[in-house]
Amino acid sequence: MLPTIVNANLARAAHQLSKKQAIVKRLDSVQNLGAMTVLCSDKTGTLTKDELTLHQYTNINDEDTMEVIELTKVDSHIQGNSGNNMDRAILNFQPPNGGEVAAAHYDQVRVIPFDFDHCRSGCIVRGITGANLLIIKVAFDEVLSRCSSMRFRGKTLDLNHDLLPQWRRLAARKNEQGYRVLLVATKPLEESCVIDDNDLDTLESDMVLEGMISFSDPPKDDAKDAIASLTELGVSVKVLTGDSLPVALNICRSPELVQRREMIDDDAEAISGPELALLEGSQEFNIAVGRCSVFAKVTPKQKSLIVTSLQKAGHCVGMLGDGINDCTALRDADIGISVDSGAGVAKDCADLILTEKGLSIIFQSVVLGRITHGNTMVASSNFGNVFSIVAASAWLPFTPMTSIQLLAQNLLYDISQIAIPWDCVDDEYLLEPRRWNALEILRFVFILGPTSSVIDICTYLLGWFYYGVQSADDKEAVNLFQTHWFLQGLLTQTLIVHLLRTAKIPFVQSRAAPILVFSTASIMAIGFVPPWIPAFQSAFSFVQPEPSFVGFLMAELLVYAIEVQLAKMVYIRIFGTWL
Repeated sequence: MLPTIVNANLARAAHQLSKKQAIVKRLDSVQNLGAMTVLCSDKTGTLTKDELTLHQYTNINDEDTMEVIELTKVDSHIQGNSGNNMDRAILNFQPPNGGEVAAAHYDQVRVIPFDFDHCRSGCIVRGITGANLLIIKVAFDEVLSRCSSMRFRGKTLDLNHDLLPQWRRLAARKNEQGYRVLLVATKPLEESCVIDDNDLDTLESDMVLEGMISFSDPPKDDAKDAIASLTELGVSVKVLTGDSLPVALNICRSPELVQRREMIDDDAEAISGPELALLEGSQEFNIAVGRCSVFAKVTPKQKSLIVTSLQKAGHCVGMLGDGINDCTALRDADIGISVDSGAGVAKDCADLILTEKGLSIIFQSVVLGRITHGNTMVASSNFGNVFSIVAASAWLPFTPMTSIQLLAQNLLYDISQIAIPWDCVDDEYLLEPRRWNALEILRFVFILGPTSSVIDICTYLLGWFYYGVQSADDKEAVNLFQTHWFLQGLLTQTLIVHLLRTAKIPFVQSRAAPILVFSTASIMAIGFVPPWIPAFQSAFSFVQPEPSFVGFLMAELLVYAIEVQLAKMVYIRIFGTWL
């Protein structure tokens, strides 16, 4: 029943996670939650409230300009369901004068969906006059070089070298205040350009810079506490975003994910995608990934490379993302986490789906993952029985326990362990990531397993020398030997769960959950009864134990508890960890 107990443990964790707004798609991913050492996340919805609103629509003098909002509303209307959260913010925006853009006056010619590499989206529309117009919303650095003129108070001016620095200063000021910035550019098109479906890079030249739109997304109130809680658990948070570096740093300073400007050089903790691209394929890339907490203007490919680099450094990596651009990283991560409101393909790539986006839910999920890991690592007593049976078979001239007795003992033990998924773990156990390590498990089994066999061998010696069971010919004596070992094996095997579940002194410094105490105590009591009942005696070849053996058994249990506790202390001193 061991696989059943392990799966029940995972299923219990999945059920608990569902109550905490996290839906598990793969049961084995619960283990990776407890092992996670790095969480890569976007900032929208985790550090911010994901309540993006249009803040301003301005010209070069930072003056609100209706022509800018009109053009952006037309484009966002054309984008429709394929638009992103910025398009939704634009469509929801109501100009102060109560005016509205008549998007129906424009016919759609072509939709230009968002391009992650160029950070742009747009459309080609045909107005009332029949003329075609290219409208582009694009990241600041991507468009200036493609514009030859700009619109200012109804006039078209050459975009010369004197005006470019002014635009850059305006964008930098808004970025440092935490606003996300897009530039809006247009270009009249000949009908042939559209029909021939020329390359967009060719069309996007000699454009007119219409103005700038900026967006605000307020920070989350609980982000700072959630990051601090994850840090206490040994999970570092790294932010991967497509926003510019100043915007990302502004948001990340609020929850103290990076230090404030006056305390530390920003370059020590943050890097942009273009800077990271120069390091790809080199050791400096891995060094930068390990050092930085904020990655701005990163592409989908770079997100995947960051996750892979962290894994090569020995980390168990979680990836939280809800967009199409997060899919590769979600798939490559040890634990992919998406949101119920996210893109369908992102949810398909994820192992865990959050019904509400937030780092506090991740924190609770990590805690449950570690509790599940701790409740699973209590199997050494079974290995102790294996060692005991091998030793008995090599020494005794008779079978130390019949097959039906062994099956009954294991059945009772397994029933007592069904309560393990409801057990708790020590608070100290939660403070470090818990990763499955085959070598550590084997080390644990082969060191603690034989420790359990010491008391079994004492029972053999007691039966051989004190009770004189030395021949297979005396069936009554053999049954007595088997009954004694059945009782001792069941009690020690059940008791060891309480000894192994904690690095502390059991029952004194750490107690199991009441349901586990009840289940183990009940099975120990029930298992002690059959040798005194005639029906069970005939069915299982039991005989009544010698009265003196009850005293020996109590002494063995006490010695066994002390022995395992001492072995545990030595194990912790040598290897510095427990389970």
